Amino acid sequence: MTLGETHTTLRALAHPLRLRILNMLTTTPMSAAEVAREVGHSQPNISYHLRKLLDASMVEMVEEVPIRGGMAKRYRSTTLDHATPTPPTADTEIWVDPALWRDTVTRARELTHRLHNAAQAPHTPGTVPVRTSNMLDMDCR
Repeated sequence: MTLGETHTTLRALAHPLRLRILNMLTTTPMSAAEVAREVGHSQPNISYHLRKLLDASMVEMVEEVPIRGGMAKRYRSTTLDHATPTPPTADTEIWVDPALWRDTVTRARELTHRLHNAAQAPHTPGTVPVRTSNMLDMDCR
């Protein structure tokens, strides 16, 4: 990756709304209007942010579908290999069964406690540095 490409990528990721859009597009292609409805922003605003992600090659247009006499472009993230059914390694915004979500939150809390209980001083022999982020949104609509 060239310095210019790195700069474009970092600028694309610098906006929190773009990160959320990118996360939403990891599981299913969506149009600007569909994303706008989900995040509560205007369609023109979402289109602007999608163009920034497209310019940074972080999303791709995967289909055009007819809608009310026009064509809607649907985009998806290019940050994952969609041909391989592996879960995303980055944050994501998806829809799941509420019972599965409650179980996942419980397991995540258990793993977080396990890691915190095992934490040692930096550079302790036999340890490795680990970064983790556990910001599970407990709100299940």
